[in-house]
Amino acid sequence: MNTRFRGLAAACGLALSLLGSLLFAPAALAAQITDLRGRTVTVPEQVRKISIDDGRFLVALALIQPDPVKPLAAWPRDVHRIGDATYQQYLKRFPALAKLPQVASSAGSFNLEAVLSAAPDVAVVSVGSGPTDAQIGQLQAAGIPVVFIDFFDNPFKNQEPSLRILGQLTGGQARADAYIAFSRQHRDKIAQRVARLAAKDRPTVFLEAHAGISKDCCNSPGKGNMGEYIEFVGGHNIGADVLKAPVGKLNLEYVMSRDPQVYIATGGAHLEKPGGLVLGAGYDAARARASLATVTQRQGLAQLSAVKAGRAYGLAHQLINSPIDIVALEAFATWIHPGLFKDVDPVKTLDEINKRFLAVPYEGTGWIGLK
Repeated sequence: MNTRFRGLAAACGLALSLLGSLLFAPAALAAQITDLRGRTVTVPEQVRKISIDDGRFLVALALIQPDPVKPLAAWPRDVHRIGDATYQQYLKRFPALAKLPQVASSAGSFNLEAVLSAAPDVAVVSVGSGPTDAQIGQLQAAGIPVVFIDFFDNPFKNQEPSLRILGQLTGGQARADAYIAFSRQHRDKIAQRVARLAAKDRPTVFLEAHAGISKDCCNSPGKGNMGEYIEFVGGHNIGADVLKAPVGKLNLEYVMSRDPQVYIATGGAHLEKPGGLVLGAGYDAARARASLATVTQRQGLAQLSAVKAGRAYGLAHQLINSPIDIVALEAFATWIHPGLFKDVDPVKTLDEINKRFLAVPYEGTGWIGLK
């Protein structure tokens, strides 16, 4: 065999060897994630863009990314969920948000074509909604894996793993872990003190969700969801005694008969038109307190002992079931057990979150007391 032929044969052998290593090598360019439905999902190791089906996921991304818009291929443009003032804050800081393609919100039907058109590397969707199994199959066939997360259906169980998933998908694992440690430290402080309370020392609490959205009364948490916040800080949610679902409606006669020791209302900019409770970005303390006074003077509610004693409070609804809900927990704790938690300061906690974590700081009056 001449020298030239031997050289050619060696080159061919090397090429075949390299091809074989590529064909039969382990999937080094893929990673696996266990999502909040317990599904094991294979995703690209380097995810460039994701789509989201809930605008509130922006807050979670803002905790773990200096630019929460950069990882997005598309979002639902559900501005009402974060409030127009908050949206304007994000838009001012990150103008690219306005140009992102739109996909369907988790509040409506899943739009397969919109996600296919946006072509994210991963479609991040909400546990309580999202695509059908058939649609998931179609997305996977198009090379778009689907990952479910949850900050709303079961926040106490699902918030931390959901943040970790977003961190893994966007390269924000270290920041996600840091925020989780920060939040857990604050939660543990509350949990340790509440664990020492006897059942008789848990004040009755009525939480009216979206207070003043209509003339009738009263939207309330039942078992789970927002009711978990009340139970966690050592209160007794009167809605859970009659409502078996996470949310429902209480009649005014029932609320008056229970005469709760603490009244908490939630609200936001979406209630300005009907004359309900307004808080959050765009509202100062005077405006928020005035709206709380109006809400609590409705027929029946004005007669409650909690209102008469000044133990009536308002919270921006967007702080509930939110990645920064630790400030809502601390506010609840100081309202329901002021003596037990006199050293807890949700204002200080929010300041630290704004400085250490949030790319777009939370602004406005997040909570208020009647007095």
